[in-house]
Amino acid sequence: MNYRKLGRADLKVSEIGLGAFLFGGPPKQWPKEIGWDGIKDKVSLNILSACLDLGINFIDTADVYGNGHCEELIGQAFKKRRTQIIICTKGGNRINSKGAWFKDFSQEWIKSACEASLQRLQTDYIDIYLYHTPLNQIQFIPEEFEVLDKLKTAGKIRSYGVSIGPVRDGIRLLECDCADIIETSYNIIERDAEKELFSAAQSKKVGIITRIPLCTGFLTGKFTRDVTFKKNDLRSSLNQELIQWLIEQTEKVHRLVTDSARTLAQVALQFCLSNPAVSVVISGAKTIKQIRENAKASELKPLSGKDLSYIKKVVPAVPGISEKIENQYDRFFEAAKRIYSP
Repeated sequence: MNYRKLGRADLKVSEIGLGAFLFGGPPKQWPKEIGWDGIKDKVSLNILSACLDLGINFIDTADVYGNGHCEELIGQAFKKRRTQIIICTKGGNRINSKGAWFKDFSQEWIKSACEASLQRLQTDYIDIYLYHTPLNQIQFIPEEFEVLDKLKTAGKIRSYGVSIGPVRDGIRLLECDCADIIETSYNIIERDAEKELFSAAQSKKVGIITRIPLCTGFLTGKFTRDVTFKKNDLRSSLNQELIQWLIEQTEKVHRLVTDSARTLAQVALQFCLSNPAVSVVISGAKTIKQIRENAKASELKPLSGKDLSYIKKVVPAVPGISEKIENQYDRFFEAAKRIYSP
């Protein structure tokens, strides 16, 4: 495993990190479970334990994953090895009486949310605390981050930043110089961050965490053109035209794994790591085999300039594709609200 400095944060992170979203179990909106199925706690704990053996020292989670259950599992897994792991969690989420998420970045809520995360994680400090996709809920001005400054001064958190939605939010965040770290979507298909965000972040020494490197599973190559998703799977919200387009782009990259020691997932992870602005790539895993495969992407010979040029030539950079996908997920949530709300 190779390691990189996370911007101006005093942290050395493994190139491959673990995104622990699935460990919280199926997310809920209203009384109905939605999203792909979670995994059993025993399996989640085994995967978490395997991380250190594989050199993975970076775990990404959020307080809303399983209503805190994901953080509880991480706390259980690393309470005796706390100094060996770097934990990144996110706050700003609340759940109403019907189980629906909404955003709250008030100082009072962030303070209480951070304390609750500390308790669930069984630790007295959080390495990285991020505002969780605030969208239009906050202005990117220093005053909005005062509570995080106070938590840092108190030793509750070590570094902070924002897990952004649209890339333009990252640019706004950099302009106000309000954060040490930005988490953003980035993969072979969703390359908006390459245009301005990455170079601007490098110039300000702001660390970059990239999520969804496998484009919600499409870049593993396991889906064929006749794929169907269960109704409770978030990907079922994507229209067939978009699904077919995503699979078509994945097929174009398959030639890079023909007679190769790499899997398509490893190609996708290495693509993200090829950008020097990126410090760590986080990807989920449902099995020990998957986390081992992900970790190995750091050990393999990097993609060549020829490989990278081929990928960028055959896979078009479509502005706003990430937002298009997210907007369809939003419609899924709205439909769930109408159907399942008491």
